[in-house]
Amino acid sequence: MATHITLRQIEYFISVADTGQISRSANLCAVSQSSMTIALKNLEDTVGVPLLQRHARGVRLTRAGERFLRHVQNANVSIGRAVVAAQEEPEQISGHVRVGVTETVSAYLMPSMLATVAQRFEHLTVEVIEDAREDIEQRLVDNQLDIGLMLVSNTADVDELKYETILRSMRRLWTHPDHPLQDAQQVTLQDVAQEDYLLLDMDEHVRTVRKYWGKYDLEPHVRIQSKSIEAVRSMVALELGVTILSDLVYRPWSLEGNRIMRRDLSIPIPTMDVGAVWHRKGILPTPARVLLDLFRSWKKTVQ
Repeated sequence: MATHITLRQIEYFISVADTGQISRSANLCAVSQSSMTIALKNLEDTVGVPLLQRHARGVRLTRAGERFLRHVQNANVSIGRAVVAAQEEPEQISGHVRVGVTETVSAYLMPSMLATVAQRFEHLTVEVIEDAREDIEQRLVDNQLDIGLMLVSNTADVDELKYETILRSMRRLWTHPDHPLQDAQQVTLQDVAQEDYLLLDMDEHVRTVRKYWGKYDLEPHVRIQSKSIEAVRSMVALELGVTILSDLVYRPWSLEGNRIMRRDLSIPIPTMDVGAVWHRKGILPTPARVLLDLFRSWKKTVQ
């Protein structure tokens, strides 16, 4: 019987909780299905309670497994941050930097960034300005901001500005765990068009949806359009519709604690690209360069 929990077991468990299928997770983790099955069995032996329940379509988490997942996901993120911190030399940086962010970045990346800056650069002051993408670009051109963090997949490529993609987040279909599309061999956009669709109206997302749906001469059957991602998340978990959103904003539970599953579509869906933007001319001041290096580290730690 295993006597300790390994990081590999945690990786496998999180993947299986996400996909609901050991075979698919084994492919994603580049390991044999038998090896993953053994690792998960050893994990359950160590924890002392069943974490996974087998059924005809794959596996689902037990109640104990749901509780276990909440904690190991936090631990997984902490380990990634610890690795980045260990690789950096301590440095005394001081000054003031003005950062422009769009609402998606503000909600899902800015809290972590500010916490990291506070821990590692106590003499560095970060002023955050949340605004629309076009306004942030104009502020950068006018030198009212030092650096911007936004969805560069939506940018207009302003000549005076330099854009650098930091991370690309895949977009997938979100459904209730028991939705029939979770069991389909493949899911097309035509399949999704038959479902009630929950449309998020946030950070130019509506324009993005229209663009890639229009490419296939399709339109989603929008049941509800909302500016609240938590509302969309809750409605998916309550079987009121489906949506297609990025992995960056994915969470396996709604605010009410109901489960949400995601899966790939059979056609290419554009990624949500987050990047840094700054004025092309001149040299970035040291505080801004520190933040840019921090943003670049996300390429290793954010999937």
